[in-house]
Amino acid sequence: MGKAIEEFNDYRAKMNEVILGKQNKVINRLFNLDTNTYAEGALSTKTKEMLGLVASMVLRCDDCIKYHLEKCHQQGITTEEMYEIFAVANIVGGTIVIPHTRRAAEFWEELIAQ
Repeated sequence: MGKAIEEFNDYRAKMNEVILGKQNKVINRLFNLDTNTYAEGALSTKTKEMLGLVASMVLRCDDCIKYHLEKCHQQGITTEEMYEIFAVANIVGGTIVIPHTRRAAEFWEELIAQ
């Protein structure tokens, strides 16, 4: 696993454990709702992850982008599909999304290199 991927996943897991360990009912329910939103349903998990990635890019959340990039990779999304996702995010979000696309492309390259 690439260094950036490993660091991201380790930090995310560590902090999720801390946050969820506090047993705040609202936060725990929100995390559960988030997990269940991306479950298979009328839309496939692949489609939902692509939607999540576009939304994350438009909202400019680098952690969310990395999370959905990894999930998209696990869903078997190709590089050609990924760049179409990037294109949609940039059209919807405008040029402010370009720096996030650069970082997303860098993380994607690390994912496909594994």
